[in-house]
Amino acid sequence: MGGVKDEDQSLHGFSGILWASPYYLPRGCWPHSFCKAVPASEAFHMRGAFPELSRRRQFLREHAVPFSAFLTDSFGRQHSYLRISLTEKCNLRCQYCMPEEGVPLTPKADLLTTEEILTLARLFVKEGVDKIRLTGGEPLIRPDVVDIVAQLHQLEGLRTIGITTNGINLARLLPQLQKAGLSAINISLDTLVPAKFEFIVRRKGFHKVMEGIHKAIELGYSPVKVNCVVMRGLNEDELLNFVALTKGLPLDVRFIEYMPFDGNKWNFKKMVSYKEMLDTLQQQWPELEKLPEEESSTAKAFKIPGFRGQVSFITSMSEHFCGTCNRLRITADGNLKVCLFGSSEVSLRDHLRAGASEEELLRIIGAAVGRKKQQHAGMFSIAQMKNRPMILIGG
Repeated sequence: MGGVKDEDQSLHGFSGILWASPYYLPRGCWPHSFCKAVPASEAFHMRGAFPELSRRRQFLREHAVPFSAFLTDSFGRQHSYLRISLTEKCNLRCQYCMPEEGVPLTPKADLLTTEEILTLARLFVKEGVDKIRLTGGEPLIRPDVVDIVAQLHQLEGLRTIGITTNGINLARLLPQLQKAGLSAINISLDTLVPAKFEFIVRRKGFHKVMEGIHKAIELGYSPVKVNCVVMRGLNEDELLNFVALTKGLPLDVRFIEYMPFDGNKWNFKKMVSYKEMLDTLQQQWPELEKLPEEESSTAKAFKIPGFRGQVSFITSMSEHFCGTCNRLRITADGNLKVCLFGSSEVSLRDHLRAGASEEELLRIIGAAVGRKKQQHAGMFSIAQMKNRPMILIGG
């Protein structure tokens, strides 16, 4: 793992690694345990601060895997999940994502090249990222998307390669993507009514999306995640119909609270909260069961006994999950965003093109991650903050 400067085993109760960054992470610390990244300058003053824990120290030595301090923030959150936007372009115009007239796109010369994407992916995986999701824009309109997946699949330590797509091109490309190594699929679908689909996305294509969903099931993806942004007065009346799909299909229908981004005209009255949605489902299916939450999951998952699939809620606005966030984002123009709702960005592209070494890039990444705030500002403050439209972030 790059960036190792020295190994220290002198701290009582810990076996540690001192990284070439402003932060020191005791070896064997899991996210959200009592261990936290601390300034390296203070690390050696911690001698004797903890009682001798010989059995615990031995266990950590034998079982724990070091996690890069460059990807660990000041609250101890370890960022093992990277979302990479492959393009700002999209073949739809979803109302919650971008204005009808579109948005000014970054000149092609300022977008990350394929080699730059892969260079950054290798660096992050080397430091402990084990899941990469490709986003957009619409990632499946990028001509070399299959090749990118194949190259990522070669990275040792990367367990999951996912993609978030609107599904328009999915049925055609999925056999190639699966062969290349794609392991997880999220498909955006906000209505089951074809006419309403055209109203929401301002384009045709409902039947292509459904074809993509069924192709994913046919090829053995399970669950196939279906992302549905719920907006009052538009599609909240379809919750039960979406849930009914999970009776016979291996779907994870994920209801997402409407979130504010530049250009989507968000307001609180349009947002349907998680609790309101859950109440609607429980009235129809009182037997609805809550499933155990996975570490760092953004979703609250439920299942109706006897149904093949499940439903989940992404509660970014009403019940944020910032405390367990393990996500970082790289935009199509090469900026690192440590928070979806934050305006702070750092250009990795510029440093790459200036010839920055791996260690220099890691210090830049580590500094950005270290500045990550404990939580986002709340939905009303976010609505007033300057941020990119969702299309230019990559979800």
